[in-house]
Amino acid sequence: MQTTWAYISNYCVYSAMAVFTISFIAHAFETAFAVRAPEAADSTDGNLLLKTLDYKRTEKSARIATAMMILGFILLLAGIVARGISNGHVPWGNMYEFSITGALAFTGAYLAALRKYDLRWLGLFVSLSVLLTLGTAITLLYRNSAPLVPALKSTWLVIHVLAAIISGGVFLLANVVAGAYLYLERVEARGQRPLWLQRVPSLEVLDQLSYRLVAFVFPLWTFAVIAGAIWAESAWGRYWGWDPKETWAFITWVAYAAYLHARVTVGWRGRRAAWLCIFAGSTFLFNYVYVNVWGSGKHTYSGL
Repeated sequence: MQTTWAYISNYCVYSAMAVFTISFIAHAFETAFAVRAPEAADSTDGNLLLKTLDYKRTEKSARIATAMMILGFILLLAGIVARGISNGHVPWGNMYEFSITGALAFTGAYLAALRKYDLRWLGLFVSLSVLLTLGTAITLLYRNSAPLVPALKSTWLVIHVLAAIISGGVFLLANVVAGAYLYLERVEARGQRPLWLQRVPSLEVLDQLSYRLVAFVFPLWTFAVIAGAIWAESAWGRYWGWDPKETWAFITWVAYAAYLHARVTVGWRGRRAAWLCIFAGSTFLFNYVYVNVWGSGKHTYSGL
């Protein structure tokens, strides 16, 4: 029975990859074919620029892209649930399981933000990032279903890891937005935006969105760090031991706290805030990738 659920999980993850691929292609089609030949050559009042973009022509492909993103999210969720059933515990015992769940959180953060903001222009990058994550997971990180190591057999596994994964998904989305800000700022410094960037919101909107995402999820990350310390006391008899993973989790907390502090009290905006956001996100990724795979200490649960 457990083997059957493991196969179901794999099929769902593979199916999700196929669907995310369709979403990526549809997003690429939307971006490429929204540009059409100009009907007028009046460049004095901007009519030329306005008349060379027509997203109504690609509205159908845009809807397909979003629908495939939602379907991919559902299939990936089903794959994670099936993996948990095959394991007999929540599926967060190794890097493969962390990665597919992280991809789910990243996609979920994008779809949730999409309900309020026009972020469909990010769909191309989100779908590509998820495909790369899932591709790496199934080719390099895959491990068969297995029981948890003793230290992970705790209710805190659900509380701590779930909070950390959700936080990571939102943090990474904020980083993508901050990266888009930096790129767009450089483009605008050289002159007018190219056609394919016309749909991207203004620099002010990107700056504010990145801040709101971090401010929204920072309390959850704080809770994840505190929950980890409580779990450490229960498992190892101490709240904090400066283990590499604990240390980098704290560094990430400090970096995002500095970002929020700089925004609220010092008034940092724009380029400096975006770079600080990306730096904070890089500490999270370093902890997730390097410390998990090559680090040492009590948190080496990568399974590699």
